[in-house]
Amino acid sequence: MPRLLGIDIPGRKRLEYALTYIYGLGLTTSREVLEKAGLDPAMKADDLTDDQVTGITKVLREDYVIEGDLRRKVTQNIRRLISINSYRGSRHRRGLPVRGQRTKTNARTRKGPVRTVGAVRGKEARSAAKVAVR
Repeated sequence: MPRLLGIDIPGRKRLEYALTYIYGLGLTTSREVLEKAGLDPAMKADDLTDDQVTGITKVLREDYVIEGDLRRKVTQNIRRLISINSYRGSRHRRGLPVRGQRTKTNARTRKGPVRTVGAVRGKEARSAAKVAVR
């Protein structure tokens, strides 16, 4: 397993796919990086020499925002939206979908599991609900 910028990339995969394990690099960007570094995308990541790893690292540091810096940038953008009280920021704050999706049904990924509201019928269900509330 070669290590690039502190991230282990899978060694048995083709290099163009192995680079996509780095946060912020997709397939198109990884191909661009390999082209700039002058490497064959079809070679396996285990076959990289130290010079080739250095070349990839140099290209990534100079031309791309990846990993921790990118995560920090995204977090700052979300905080900025929340602080200026924009509509998108309020959706982030409430944990609702940000990009116009419907919320009457679906949206369970953002909203979390269903929390039933209303009367609980039956003696056993009521006692279970009281225990859950406490």
